[in-house]
Amino acid sequence: MLDVGKWPIFSLCSEEELQLIRQACVFGSAGNEVLYTTVNDEIFVLGTNCCGCLGLGDVQSTIEPRRLDSLTGKKVACLSYGSGPHVVLATSEGEVFTWGHNAYSQLGNGTTNHGLVPCHISTNLSNKRVIEVACGSYHSLVLTSDGEVFAWGYNNSGQVGSGSTANQPIPRRVTGCLQNKVVVNIACGQMCSMAVVDTGEVYVWGYSGNGQLGLGGSGNQPTPCRVAALQGIRVQRAACGYAHTLVLTDEGQVYVWGANSYGQLGTGNKSNQPYPTPIIVEKDRIIEIAACHSTHTSAAKTQGGHVYMWGQCRGQSVILPHLTHFSCTDDVFACFASPAVSWRLLTVEPDDHLTVAESLKREFDNPNTADLKFLVDGKYIYAHKVLLKIRCEHFRSSLEDHEDDIVEMSEFSYPVYRAFLEYLYTDSISLSPEEAVGLLDLATFYRENRLKKLCQQTIKQGICEENAIALLSAAVKYDAQDLEEFCFRFCINHLTMVTQTAGFAEMDHDLMKNFISKASRVGAFKN
Repeated sequence: MLDVGKWPIFSLCSEEELQLIRQACVFGSAGNEVLYTTVNDEIFVLGTNCCGCLGLGDVQSTIEPRRLDSLTGKKVACLSYGSGPHVVLATSEGEVFTWGHNAYSQLGNGTTNHGLVPCHISTNLSNKRVIEVACGSYHSLVLTSDGEVFAWGYNNSGQVGSGSTANQPIPRRVTGCLQNKVVVNIACGQMCSMAVVDTGEVYVWGYSGNGQLGLGGSGNQPTPCRVAALQGIRVQRAACGYAHTLVLTDEGQVYVWGANSYGQLGTGNKSNQPYPTPIIVEKDRIIEIAACHSTHTSAAKTQGGHVYMWGQCRGQSVILPHLTHFSCTDDVFACFASPAVSWRLLTVEPDDHLTVAESLKREFDNPNTADLKFLVDGKYIYAHKVLLKIRCEHFRSSLEDHEDDIVEMSEFSYPVYRAFLEYLYTDSISLSPEEAVGLLDLATFYRENRLKKLCQQTIKQGICEENAIALLSAAVKYDAQDLEEFCFRFCINHLTMVTQTAGFAEMDHDLMKNFISKASRVGAFKN
């Protein structure tokens, strides 16, 4: 499962929807738009839909996920976004689709009309397989499998690399110094562009008012130029913030340059750097760098798994790399960047690796690996002694000297006992409110307080006029005071209907007396 819970936008999705997500990208000027793919390769979008950036064919915001039907059957390989926002997506087949804001031709479709639905961009890209995409604020880059870079969109500072400052309405190959080079990585700042070639050299073009090109001056560069100060240093990847740049070398060293008013270079001060400057994160080698053109935040991950952040972090200026408690750089941007956006497409590989929790879920009621079985109502439920001992105090003692591999159980029904054992493997329950009453009885008997709370939640969610009295009776019987109060309030609020049910007519005498007495005290019978 992809952990996207740290991004506020995902609080609009249900737990069931979150469990199906395999890729996701949060974008937009306030982190209020998201695109995600599911285990079934369906693409969904959600959010404010500024300039039609959700690709749904309209500009209506949506707080419920809507499927992006126009891309049905397409597998997303990579995705980037601009400030408008506009979206550039490449499929696993290497096709490019764009949509959203287009005032500067950043969609590459030859127009300046906003794109309300994904448009396949093939001009100059036919027979090319795109393997990486990158967006600046209003321009777009793609990298092909044969190492060529194509650019289009806003070009006021030369960020398209064409040699002029005219906007570029369709994809155009970036040539000049890159003509015979094989590019392996691309990145965009707000108004600048970068390419790393297979020899480890870095080429830059576009705006350099803050030194973000690393060429030593603040003059714009309309065509690619090699960063000479990195002579002899072999760079693997580049990452661009709004106006600052980070590169990662093959030795795990990080060099930075550009704007630094928020400490985003991590040099210990707030002075801009026009040339590449090495920064020390820790003695361990760095394996990942992260930045995003819409933020002034930087992050890095070491070989040992430590994640550092610096720059603008929730409004504060962090001028030196700060060790976090995160396990990935994505969490830095979810929790500390302004806006809370993704710096890349978040992806989890399907089935390649199961967490401990996922592995345990799979083994519940598996006769092939079980060493214990429960016989309940004539049916077997398969389990594992060691897990039961770890998860439940009752089994820790009852199975201590139990050498048989069969336990007969007559105190509880098969659905209830199966749900209990499944809870020990999964931490969740899936029962009807009526069956949850039986599980509440078991949870009380075994003193499983968390399970008791889950049962009460299930019962609350399933209460209706017909079963309200039965559920109230169960709450009283099992001393579930919170549930009892909830059921009582429900009965009072639906008193006319509840008193006409069979459950009310068959109500226990003492419970009836107490109910009427308590109801009268809260004014249920006043005219």
